[in-house]
Amino acid sequence: MRRKSVSYSRFGYMFSLPFILAFLVFSFYPVLYTAVIGFTDMKGVIPKPVHILDNPFGNFTDLIMHNTSFRISLANTALIWALNFIPQIGLALLLTAWFTNQRLKVRGQGAFKVLLYMPNIITASTIAVLFNSLFSYPMGPINSLFESLGWIDAPVNFLQDKTTARGIVAFIQFWMWYGNTMIILIAGVMGINPALFEAASIDGANGWQTFMRITLPSLKTIMLYTLITSMIGGLQLFDIPQLFLFGGPDDATLTTSVFIYGQAFKGSYMFNKAAAASMIMFAIAAILSGLLFYLMRDRDASRIKKAQKKNEKGCASGGKGGCDSWQTSGWNPEPPFTLTGRSSTSYASSWRCLASCRSGSCS
Repeated sequence: MRRKSVSYSRFGYMFSLPFILAFLVFSFYPVLYTAVIGFTDMKGVIPKPVHILDNPFGNFTDLIMHNTSFRISLANTALIWALNFIPQIGLALLLTAWFTNQRLKVRGQGAFKVLLYMPNIITASTIAVLFNSLFSYPMGPINSLFESLGWIDAPVNFLQDKTTARGIVAFIQFWMWYGNTMIILIAGVMGINPALFEAASIDGANGWQTFMRITLPSLKTIMLYTLITSMIGGLQLFDIPQLFLFGGPDDATLTTSVFIYGQAFKGSYMFNKAAAASMIMFAIAAILSGLLFYLMRDRDASRIKKAQKKNEKGCASGGKGGCDSWQTSGWNPEPPFTLTGRSSTSYASSWRCLASCRSGSCS
């Protein structure tokens, strides 16, 4: 008598169905609808018949070639992101090294981490009001402090200077997010095999060598995640520029998201231009993300796969040297690493050596 086979896959589909429906309704459909609007003449508050343009890419070319505000918003977005991300990742790495250093054993780490992370949980509207008050003219606390220190002779209207306004927005973003980046990096360091740090200590590596040769390479995936999420967040930067200075002064803090909002919900309500700008930013984010994935890919892993395939082909063609035992034993060697420069064997080199063992040439 044959037993009935029970399939539980349908339960998995049932449990995932609510998420799939929510994704299709609230994410996929809006993106698809936005993409379609970008090729039309849809604008104005009063509903009118919508038509596909004779030149479907007219909205896109007009934004890129003829719209000065859009090009300014692209430059501002890139500059503000760079000004906040570079010091953000630098400070986060320094704090990560400090908190995870086994020799220092910093006391009260929990309290420090909470204090450093706290700006991330404050709402953007609150922070915008706070910094607007700090830099207000002429009686703001920053002006009063600088005058008392003798750095300025008269109050300065910081919020009306383009360079200063951009710098303040970048600083706010840095201050809000460096704690979040630090927590992510600390979590990544906690996941590194402690045996690597012990081996580094035995090999005579100092703290800097250990951090540069073990910690940073092991954080490659975490760094990639941080870089991509920060880049996408930077391309979507809206709340602080809009709430703090409404994109001013003279478009100095006009980001692409603020530009898109202005096109869609202010003045002439040009939904088609806003949709086209959104799709341009979507394409930029996708291209940059793909480029980062390519540049930060694991090159050693790809070399190992090639060496393994080469070895398998050699074994299949009757090679000698114990290839079968290597393939079937399931042995996965830990990557050797160099710390002080006294011993040096790369991971990829080890695998190339293993691949050549079948011919008896490995030494």
